[in-house]
Amino acid sequence: MQWTYRPRLQRKRYLPLIHRTMEYNSDFKYDLKVGQIKEKELAHILQNEKIEVKTDLQAHKTGNIFIEYHSRGKPSGLATSEAKYYCIAIQEILIILPAKKLKKLCRKYLNTNRDKKGGDSNSSKGILLPVKDLF
Repeated sequence: MQWTYRPRLQRKRYLPLIHRTMEYNSDFKYDLKVGQIKEKELAHILQNEKIEVKTDLQAHKTGNIFIEYHSRGKPSGLATSEAKYYCIAIQEILIILPAKKLKKLCRKYLNTNRDKKGGDSNSSKGILLPVKDLF
């Protein structure tokens, strides 16, 4: 029997909150690399995808954001949007998330006490979504 030397493979450690294929390393170059990846993701969204911006001027006080899905007897807002992403604007904070994720978050509140009338003359229906659900 012949023996050959095989170098021991180093185990890779992963940072669980960042993309699973990224190696953990605590130096600046690593942080820069992660930042650059996220910058590219954001640039792609902003340059190539449809984004709907939803501003709720009371969200910072109430802790909720009204997401419309029906108005004047027909589907509207989130139900009819062609946007791939939503940007939720709360004062100076912008939260960008896929429209599919926002729909999923709102769906769990359909036909609950968070499914409310609102808008002009209460002619719309929407979900009063807790801002904390966005995180």
